[in-house]
Amino acid sequence: MIPVGQVGNLSYIRLLAMDLDGTLMDDDMVLKSERVRRAIAAAQERGVVATLATGRMFDFLLPFAHDLGITAPLICYQGGLIQAPDEEEPIYRATMEPALVRQVLTLKAQRGWHFVLYADDDVFLDERRHPDQFYRDMLGERLVWVDDLSSVIEQHEPVKFLVFVEPEEAENVLTELRQQFADRMELTRSHAKIVEGNPAGVSKGDALRRLAEHLGIPQAEVMAIGDQENDMSMITWAGFSVAMGNGSPAVKAAADWVAPPVTEDGAAVAIERFILGTRAGR
Repeated sequence: MIPVGQVGNLSYIRLLAMDLDGTLMDDDMVLKSERVRRAIAAAQERGVVATLATGRMFDFLLPFAHDLGITAPLICYQGGLIQAPDEEEPIYRATMEPALVRQVLTLKAQRGWHFVLYADDDVFLDERRHPDQFYRDMLGERLVWVDDLSSVIEQHEPVKFLVFVEPEEAENVLTELRQQFADRMELTRSHAKIVEGNPAGVSKGDALRRLAEHLGIPQAEVMAIGDQENDMSMITWAGFSVAMGNGSPAVKAAADWVAPPVTEDGAAVAIERFILGTRAGR
């Protein structure tokens, strides 16, 4: 890790990776902070490579990348996909074993979980428990409703899955999945209402390492900003890391610096302080 006092110029930070939900935007799913936009634009103007690192799918992320002027490869699916906005082929892509997903679907049926399966470039669901806008906000527009999720695996490559939960149930669901599948997949909480499963070895930290190597940027010159458990791997891997003030206690404890919360433009404050060198803020 780089001592905080040494950060603040381009000789140290050349790659900036930012989570989306809870870091650049709040629960309203709208990136509305002009201060954040200005800070990211200024960092890129100074030569910093900026990217987004999220559990969301590539198509969902593209409008945000375009809005922020980001052209570098994006980290999607919690690190299961690395792909540039203007490229058709990914730098890296990981998928889940169909037999393993079938086992999870069996458990899902037994427990009555509200399940979402990402496969190829679409999002598959077999029931509605919320208004349609909820699913569009949380999952994007590429929603496909099916009678049986098992049939999806026969025709598509599974990428990851989500279980929608009530916040007070999340740890129980996560614990049960880890007890049965921890050595065969990556399991995490990516949202207060989401428990997520990804291919073994996939994480934002691993993807950030791959991207840095692809760009020829040393680990020490990488900065990551995040807020939740699924950001922990990149928070601990990056040469310098920032946790959002609204982040989980574990992420804040692991980071080099804790920024103000997303409602106070914490990501912009971090960029201004450690990349642009404008500690005063506005």
